[in-house]
Amino acid sequence: MTALEHDAHGDPSGDHPLAPGASVSVIREHLLPEDRGRFDEAWRAVANEDESARWHCLERWRGIAMIQSDRETFARLARHLAERKSGRPSPSDEPLEVTRAKAGL
Repeated sequence: MTALEHDAHGDPSGDHPLAPGASVSVIREHLLPEDRGRFDEAWRAVANEDESARWHCLERWRGIAMIQSDRETFARLARHLAERKSGRPSPSDEPLEVTRAKAGL
């Protein structure tokens, strides 16, 4: 199990910056730059909601940040999803934004 997988399943030491309870700024920092605006919008949308709604928003985006924090693994995942959706492989040198669009990410 990789450190990222271990933390995704709840690292009790909390050493990973994206461990449960990560701050808004840490989550945002670990997102791909093109997703930070979407995160900001989602966070603003729940700013006046109850604690549960804010927690669910942060947890959703923390999970996305965990996946995106390993850029190589995220690119492989995007290529895999794009291939499953399109039925055609995505080349490893294809720009990530193109692959993500094909994958619906």
